[in-house]
Amino acid sequence: MTKSGYPYPPDEFDVAVPGGAPVGVHRAPRSGWSSAWPFLLVAVVCAAVAWGGITLLSGGGDEPADASGTPSSSASAPVSPSPSASGDASGEPSGEPSGEASEPAGEESSVTGDPAAADLTASVQVLNASGVDGAAGTAAEAVAAAGFTGTIDPETDTTGLGEGYTETTVLYGTEPDRSDTAAAVAAAVGATASIASADVTASQYAVIVIVK
Repeated sequence: MTKSGYPYPPDEFDVAVPGGAPVGVHRAPRSGWSSAWPFLLVAVVCAAVAWGGITLLSGGGDEPADASGTPSSSASAPVSPSPSASGDASGEPSGEPSGEASEPAGEESSVTGDPAAADLTASVQVLNASGVDGAAGTAAEAVAAAGFTGTIDPETDTTGLGEGYTETTVLYGTEPDRSDTAAAVAAAVGATASIASADVTASQYAVIVIVK
């Protein structure tokens, strides 16, 4: 339609603006970028949300791993004792029993002599360290019954030679060696241990019986 054939009177929309830009309903056509940017914005926002969700999930998965690792390391530490603790623990028990067992070790010494080679004329002293009246006399009679013809003296242990013994033990001298005689005496009194003794060597007896 030509301007000359326009049947309506001119209005405010028909007035020209400086620069020639249209006004009112006469808008400039929209470019392709102006139509596409809302979709791009939505895509960027969705990508950001997805990335944040993945990061959050992966970060949450790492925390249990760290938490599970922490107890394992802390729990494994107390299992192995420190060297000082193990040394103290091993030293105390090993030291005490060895000292206490030194006396029983002497009592448990087996009889090593040969009773058949005993000197039946050797002198024997029988010391009662049991506290039972007549124990020394009974043991002396057993020695005499075994064939000993030498001096046999039953006495009470007043010198304390029998202290530390818990069972009847035969002590013998070593100059000369009286182990064979001690074995015969031990068999007579029922002793299971005979021990070489410097006290017996220095005495007038070949064998001393500690009666318990």
